Amino acid sequence: MLDHDGDTHIYLQIAAILRERIEGLSSGHPVPSEADIQREFGVARATARKAIHVLREEGSIYTVQGQGTFVGTADDAPRRPRKVPIYQQIAADLAGDIRTGKYQPTRPVPGESTLQQRYDVARETVRRAMALLREQGWIYTVPQRGSYVSPMDSWPS
Repeated sequence: MLDHDGDTHIYLQIAAILRERIEGLSSGHPVPSEADIQREFGVARATARKAIHVLREEGSIYTVQGQGTFVGTADDAPRRPRKVPIYQQIAADLAGDIRTGKYQPTRPVPGESTLQQRYDVARETVRRAMALLREQGWIYTVPQRGSYVSPMDSWPS
């Protein structure tokens, strides 16, 4: 439990809690993301980031860009695979909804705010998912209007 009125910074308290949790884990085991920490402890992303930074600086964990944060040092054993990145999961969910007809060609797909709330993610995560869908041909974007389902002949096979 965090002591919001105590003399120890919240990020240091979170770092101590995470340190206890990872103590018995094997090297390469995934560590909760900043977003996971933010949700669990009800703190700002900057606070979660500082907690992760403390553990990284002391050598308890390491981060691999685009893959996540793991127990141990970067020189340790190979990492266990992490789940699919959330932006890819969002894109896959929307593509499945398009394929099943939930969203029809030339009709709008949910906006960024709706997807942020639905998946409890940052705006940038939703934007990456939308960019992936555009790249794959599932959707197109009209400036100042939003994103729409592409005609069926544009969909990937």
